[in-house]
Amino acid sequence: MTSKSSQSVNAAEVASTYPMPFLDLEDEDESDFFEYFADEPGSIPGTLAIEEDASPPTIFLIDYNEGNAVRIKIDEPEDCVPYLDKESVSWVDVQGLGNEEILRRIGHVFALHPLVLEDVVNVPQRPKVDEFEGQVLFIARMVTPRETARGGFVAEQVSLILGQHYLLTVQEEPDFDCFGPVRDRIRMAKGSIRQHQADYLAYALIDAIIDGFFPVLEDYGELLEELEDEVVENPTRQSLEKIHRIKRELLSLRRAIWPQRDAINSLIRDGNALISDEVRVYLRDCYDHTVQVIDMVETYREVASSLMDVYVSSVGNRMNEVMKFLTIVSTIFIPLTFIAGVYGMNFNTETSPWNMPELNWYWGYPLCLVLMGLIALSLVLYFRRKGWFENFSGIRE
Repeated sequence: MTSKSSQSVNAAEVASTYPMPFLDLEDEDESDFFEYFADEPGSIPGTLAIEEDASPPTIFLIDYNEGNAVRIKIDEPEDCVPYLDKESVSWVDVQGLGNEEILRRIGHVFALHPLVLEDVVNVPQRPKVDEFEGQVLFIARMVTPRETARGGFVAEQVSLILGQHYLLTVQEEPDFDCFGPVRDRIRMAKGSIRQHQADYLAYALIDAIIDGFFPVLEDYGELLEELEDEVVENPTRQSLEKIHRIKRELLSLRRAIWPQRDAINSLIRDGNALISDEVRVYLRDCYDHTVQVIDMVETYREVASSLMDVYVSSVGNRMNEVMKFLTIVSTIFIPLTFIAGVYGMNFNTETSPWNMPELNWYWGYPLCLVLMGLIALSLVLYFRRKGWFENFSGIRE
């Protein structure tokens, strides 16, 4: 067996081979609204339900102590065994859930309870904390902004299994995560992460997951501001669709972050031996960040709901202005229509001089047009004086 000292390298030497770049995701048509996984009635405990389009798992191992750090790609799950009982911290990161055999072998290597493996593989699960012999399971939802014009976010499940000297993480998707800053801190020995044990690494990853909500919420804040101006100035059917989509996506964020607050609180309160008192202090700060995220989500949900009321009000006001304009036009033409109707009647001036004598006037037609114009002008001036033309700026084609 290769010794740990021969595998360990200086942090600066692995910097060139260590980066984990962020991969842009293609736009997806499906909604971000998700439903939690539910077992088939009567299914055997520990049954794994893997989606057909799930990505095959890729395993990375990051092993470090205060002086050294190494990152390697693991081809076989059994290759992790020499690292698990060492005094250094071993972070095994499994990216993808598309191979049941590999996942069961991982469960065997880490002695995972069948119910733990079921929760890890059958996604999405409700964020929670479970304690087993020598292990703590933490399931969370991780979100990342979608790099498209449509905006939104991509959500996936991340499972953390904390042991004595190791941390196993299982990600639903291999293409993205928010753990890059944590990897950089380990690689470049930033902060004190390499001076602590696996429980501090678990805290750092949970904190990164919670902080990943803030960029998503900032995007929604900017989008709601733009949408508010759009709804007030020019509400359209597209505006209504945007409001509906934002409300659904914010509901998904709420369903993701609320149970994570309870899970973090459980880590702080339950007093598991795998989590030190020092790390619980850091977890309290993480809990505060979770509360901030919840407050922002609730605020944006209220704003989105109020935008629906603003939309209805704006459409109603616009319709009232249109009806007001049409009423004024109709009112102006009512006396003109009356005059035109009177002169459109059949008269015989030979029978009686009272049968429309104006028909025989030399200037009768011009005088009739002038009279109609004066009546229309008088009505326009009267309506203008009453202030009925002041609010027509909101009427657009």
